[in-house]
This record gives sequence, structure tokens and C-alpha cells, in this order.
Amino acid sequence: MLSFLLDVLKATSAIGLLLLVGDFISTFVYHVPEHALGRLHCRVHHESKQTFQHYAVLSGRPLVMLDGFLGALPYFLVAIFLWKGSANALFPVSHTGIILGLLFGEFHVVWRHTTKMGWTTPLWVQRCCQMLCIVTPEEHWVHHEDGAIAFGDIFTFFDLPAQKWLATMISWKKRFRRAKQA
Repeated sequence: MLSFLLDVLKATSAIGLLLLVGDFISTFVYHVPEHALGRLHCRVHHESKQTFQHYAVLSGRPLVMLDGFLGALPYFLVAIFLWKGSANALFPVSHTGIILGLLFGEFHVVWRHTTKMGWTTPLWVQRCCQMLCIVTPEEHWVHHEDGAIAFGDIFTFFDLPAQKWLATMISWKKRFRRAKQA
């Protein structure tokens, strides 16, 4: 029984680490900089005509697929780091937990884009997500309506720091343009 509980704890820690660190890197290293400095993400992900049903994969458009890959890359890098770290006994996480974390991340990507298809999250699920600070489809749709708010692919607590990071990056961009013109 103790061995089973330890395995569950290892799997849960792997899922948590993967999603938390992956979401942090994806939000602050890719997503926010794309909104501030880039064009790729905003052009292919925030267009009004998207259905979001596995859009990145089904579209066949290389730039759309690239945006999806770049958003997912941090999660894969964290998964590789955790996998190798557990093999080297740096920290005892479970390979099952890493795989479950990646599967949950993929499920969440699809689920958070269901609002446009008419999905409404049941109230009890909204409450559970709110307690766990998990982004719901309705919360993610706010980001689609206003790309300067409601950041965080999976976790809502990244939103305010991401908004500050966005404002900082936009400020740097404006200063750089002014200096370049002078």
C-alpha cells in the first residue's frame, strides 16, 4: 500500500512539475513575446475564422503548425528534462506521470478552444478549475477577444505577471523603435 501511494505521489509530482514549468516557459518565453514582438501567433491563432478543432494539425498550413509546435515545445523540453532527471536519480518522478502530464496538456489545449464551438463548461467543473487555478474555455476565450489579458495556457495565476511582462516588452519595443529613428 505504501509503495502504491509513493507511486501516485511520484506521478502527481511529475504531472504538476511538467504542467507548471511548461506553462511558465510557454507563457513567458513564447506566448507573451509573440504578442509583444512577433506576428506569427497573433496572425494564426487569434484570427476570427478559426474553429480550433485541432486547428494547428488539421490546417496543414506550415505557419499554423509552427505556432502550435512552438507553444508545445516547452512542455516537451520539460518532459525530456524530467525523464532524464528521473533516470539519473536527480529526482524521483514517474515516467507514467510525465506521459499523463503531456496527455493532460494536449486535452487541455483542445478543451480550452471549445467555446467557439458552442461548448459551455458545467458549473461544477468551473468551480473545480477555479479552485485549482486551471484555465477554462470561457476564461481562455477572453484572451482570444483581447490578446493583452487572460494569459496562461493552463494556469490562471500566470495572467497578471504575464500582463506586466507584456507591458514591459511593449515598452522596450517602443524605446527601441524611437532610438532607431533618432
